[in-house]
Amino acid sequence: MTTDQTSVVVSRVIDASAADIFNLLSNPERHHELDGSGMVVSDEKTDRITASGQVFKMNMHNEKMGDYQTENHVTGYDHNKLLAWQTAPAGTEPKGWQWVWELQAEGADSTEVTLTYDWSHVTDKETLKQVSFPMVSKDDLEDSLNKLAAAVSGA
Repeated sequence: MTTDQTSVVVSRVIDASAADIFNLLSNPERHHELDGSGMVVSDEKTDRITASGQVFKMNMHNEKMGDYQTENHVTGYDHNKLLAWQTAPAGTEPKGWQWVWELQAEGADSTEVTLTYDWSHVTDKETLKQVSFPMVSKDDLEDSLNKLAAAVSGA
């Protein structure tokens, strides 16, 4: 685990193949099961992520903002290895924070999963005034990895 000013990174080995884990991560319909922050309610469109450039919409909730939607712009896609997206309030362009899932196969049924929450590209002064980074804690990210491990074992 590493924490610095502009990102939080957590890793753990999960007893599942990279293909099984990627299959779950690339399905936005299942993201609410993996969210350690408790903010993801459901997906708005359930198409599987298959390439960079796609956008998927999520229904969200937190105490400060209530109910809202995000549009997630896929910025990284490498089948069974990498999935990344920048999040933005629905109807707006991403402001620079990104989620990155990296998978490193450690054998047929074992994968090191690294989850990065990175806000290093947020430069808009208004966004920095309105959003208190990090919005999601290291513990929340670790819980996401634990939830991923549980979900893939029961998938």
